[in-house]
Amino acid sequence: MGSENKELNDVHFTFIGCGVMAESMIAGLLRKNLVGAEQISGSHPRAARRRELEEKYGVRMLESNAEAAENVRDATGSAVIIAVKPQRMSRVLRDLKGSIAHDGLVISIVAGSSIQRISSELGTERVVRAMPNTPSQIGAGITAWTCSDSVLDHERDRVKQLLTALGKELYVETENMIDMATSLSATGPTYIFMVMEALTDAGVHLGFSRDMAKELVLETMLGSVKFAMESHKHPAELRNMVTSPGGTRAEAIYHMEKGTLRTVLSKAVYAAYRRAVDLGQKN
Repeated sequence: MGSENKELNDVHFTFIGCGVMAESMIAGLLRKNLVGAEQISGSHPRAARRRELEEKYGVRMLESNAEAAENVRDATGSAVIIAVKPQRMSRVLRDLKGSIAHDGLVISIVAGSSIQRISSELGTERVVRAMPNTPSQIGAGITAWTCSDSVLDHERDRVKQLLTALGKELYVETENMIDMATSLSATGPTYIFMVMEALTDAGVHLGFSRDMAKELVLETMLGSVKFAMESHKHPAELRNMVTSPGGTRAEAIYHMEKGTLRTVLSKAVYAAYRRAVDLGQKN
C-alpha cells in the first residue's frame, strides 16, 4: 500500500537491528499508511528473524548491516535507523563505516551513544538521537528526540512523522535531555510496572484473587492517568482533592512518605540517568 503522507512519499527507511522496537516502528509506519512496505528494509543476523519480518510485513531483510545501509544510500530521502542494544553499538558502527552517504540521515534509538560519536564514525553530520519507550510497541509511547544542527527542516519533519508511528514525539533542545528522557520516560514504564505489581500483591494480601486485584489496579491506574491529563491540574492538587483529614488516603500517604517513596523514585531516576551516561562512555 502506498503512503498517504506526502512527507514520506519518497522516503526509504532501513533498520539496522530489527528487534522489538524496530518492529514496532515498522508496524506503526505500515499501520498508519505513512509508507509502503517497499520503502522499508532492514538487517538482522538471524535468518529465522529475517524470514519472520519479511512474511509478516512484506519488507526486505538482509543479513549484512553494511548491505542494508548501502541499499538505500542513493535513495531519495533515505534514512538509516540504528536500533541495536548499546553493547552492540561499537560493532555496528564499524559495520556501517563507509556505507552512509556524507549527506545521509542517521537516526539512533540507542541509549548513550552521542551524536558526535555517531557523526564522527559514520562520516555524516546529519544525526538524530531519539529515545522511545515500551508503550511505543502499541503506538501509545512518547519519544524524546533531538538532532544535529545540520539536519534540515524537511528532514526534521520526516523524523516527526516517523516517530508518530510509535505514539507522541517531543523535541528536546539539548542532547543531555535524551539521557534524561532515558531515565524518566524510557525507563519510566519499569517504575509503573513495579508499582502495579506491588499494589496487586497488596490486593492479594488483603484477600482478593490475583485476577481481581490486577483488574482493580490496572483500571485505577488507567483512569487516574486519564483524569490527570484531562484536568490539567498538578498531581499534588489532584492528591489533595481526594485526601480527607484523618481518612484512609491520609493514612496511606503518611506511610508512603514515611517509607520515603518519593526519595526512592528520585534516586532510581537519577541512577538510571547516570547509567545512560555511562553507557555512552563505555560502548
